[in-house]
Amino acid sequence: MKKWNKRWTMTLLSVVICLFSFSLTLAAEDGHQLWLRMAANEQPAQVQLALTYDGHATATPSPTVEIAVDELRRYWRGAPITLQADCGLKQGEQGDDGFTIRRKADGGLLLKAHGRDVGLLYGAYYLLRLQETGQPINPVEQRPAFGLRLLNHWDNLDGSIERGYAGRSIFWNNSPLSTQAAANSSLFTLHSSLLEEYARANASVGINGTVLNNVNASPRMLATEYLDSVRTIADVLRPYGIRVYLSVNFASPMKVGVEGVNGGRPLATADPLDPQVAAWWKAKANEIYRLVPDFGGFLVKANSEGQPGPGDYKRTHAEGANMLADALAPHKGIVMWRAFVYGYHAGVEDRVMKAVNEFKPLDGKFRSNVIIQIKNGPLDFQPREPYSPLFDQLHQTPMMPELQITQEYLGQSRHLVYLATMWKEFFEQLGVGTAPADSKQTAVANSPLSTLHSPLSAIAGVANIGLDDNWCGHHFSQANWYAFGRLAWDPQLSSRDIAREWLCQTFTDDSHFVNPMTDVMETSREACVDYMMPLGLHHIFKGDHHYGPEPEGNQPNFPDEWKPVWYHKAEAGGIGFNRSSTGTGATAQYREPYRTLYDSPETCPEQLLLWFHHLPWTFLMADGKTLWQSLQDHYQRGVDMVDSYVETWQQMRPYVDVRRFREVDQRLQHQQQNAREWRDHCIQYFRQFAQPSGE
Repeated sequence: MKKWNKRWTMTLLSVVICLFSFSLTLAAEDGHQLWLRMAANEQPAQVQLALTYDGHATATPSPTVEIAVDELRRYWRGAPITLQADCGLKQGEQGDDGFTIRRKADGGLLLKAHGRDVGLLYGAYYLLRLQETGQPINPVEQRPAFGLRLLNHWDNLDGSIERGYAGRSIFWNNSPLSTQAAANSSLFTLHSSLLEEYARANASVGINGTVLNNVNASPRMLATEYLDSVRTIADVLRPYGIRVYLSVNFASPMKVGVEGVNGGRPLATADPLDPQVAAWWKAKANEIYRLVPDFGGFLVKANSEGQPGPGDYKRTHAEGANMLADALAPHKGIVMWRAFVYGYHAGVEDRVMKAVNEFKPLDGKFRSNVIIQIKNGPLDFQPREPYSPLFDQLHQTPMMPELQITQEYLGQSRHLVYLATMWKEFFEQLGVGTAPADSKQTAVANSPLSTLHSPLSAIAGVANIGLDDNWCGHHFSQANWYAFGRLAWDPQLSSRDIAREWLCQTFTDDSHFVNPMTDVMETSREACVDYMMPLGLHHIFKGDHHYGPEPEGNQPNFPDEWKPVWYHKAEAGGIGFNRSSTGTGATAQYREPYRTLYDSPETCPEQLLLWFHHLPWTFLMADGKTLWQSLQDHYQRGVDMVDSYVETWQQMRPYVDVRRFREVDQRLQHQQQNAREWRDHCIQYFRQFAQPSGE
């Protein structure tokens, strides 16, 4: 009996030790590895090189090729691979970022870059993604639909991040950091390692550019001491195929001096037609390119929300953008000029019409290295908007969509809201990604974005990245960073497939986890719309920070276009903003069939009904219910969906490590409370108009 007890005791002790060790391993997961949680090989995989330089054989791989080789040797578990590329094309030169994969006669794989050697790096990550998600390795030819695939960081030089919900900036930490200081700074050593991880994550999904600072830019960004830090950052990102760009303040010449202009002193004006101003920008561009030879260019927010611009001098957006473009052109740099403009002219106007009114008359007047950067919707990254009609109105000017990865209006980093479904909706409205699956080159060719079908084809996403352990605040917010990169490469991918990819790589490939959580992700954006602003309601958030409901918002110190009451216009006679031909006429800015479709409440999609129409509470919906009843039903449906997410996540406990399970659970619990707050607050507020007598 004693032997039996001793044997059982030892067995139980072993089990306890194993379980304890396993729990420690699970508890160590903090999300920092993102979707790159690959297990390293015990023995390096077989990887061979077949490189040429301008057509001549070379044995010297570039740093980019070295990274591709290292990734495959560490993590690839398949057939031997040969990497083939001509390394003569440098980053910044035109060329195809794509790659081809095919089987060799000996059973191995050939990975061939189409142009720049970064194609090998993208191909390596493509193969590893297929391996980690259990997909077959078939011959394929891949090339990106958008040539420039950029993140826009709204990071300030003091380390704060505008609309950032994941900690402080990974680039800036209160003071400029010179190259000399970097060598002696443990702080920068930490950030340098972090930047390499950041670059690796971006390269793994095909992102090839990053704007390092806020569009509400400080003129100090162009001071020499900060440009020295830009050089240091660029050196870390370059091997991963990532070029750096800067947001610039249009009035920088009035705040920062430059050698060779006005004795190195700031100027008295920023007038784009002033010769000294043009000379200042040319001299500053030359300084930047001496430090960063492959610098990408400038992003500009001008004459919007108080930012300076050419309008201060009665000049046009084209005159301002062209002056900057001329300074960058000798270096092959570009200007990305944002179309997010409103509030500059006196008087109240329908804000959603502003971009077309400002930019349509300037079509064809911009330099060839200027791209107009346009938010996906005409207002401001709302949970649901129609696409911006400016995409319909520019025919001779390159355009690039601006998406928002950070969830400014969609629960920030507190709510699980998967944005790929929203972006797919946007792409489909424009006809992007509807080409045959074997023809990525035509992904934008038949849409209003056909002007992008050039070396300047581009797309931008406002980043959600900070110093939090998991980079994005919410573990599931990582999926939006991932999805942006995947859709920027191929907008024909389905949001569901992208979600499954991300889940398999980030958590587990167990179908008991992947299937239900894919359903959660796929429905999460629609749920958010339902519990926040269904049926086309918009901009009824609390002022300034944009978190939580405030339909009663009518702050006297705010301009009308910031006030929720100005957008929903609820009163006893009805609710909604009349933008039809009997209202502001915003529907006329759209191409057909959308112009006619949106103009009548009988044909307008119900999900946009109150965006375009002011309707009585008794208006009958397609299902026979009144508008007021439908509105209440949507709010309740949104809450019900979040309740189901909380329940589903509880069932995922066996498949997720302790820390990440707990942190996601806490966020879902908060999301549930906030969804109920939205429902209760909005229904109570609107009831005073819809049911004034309480019936």
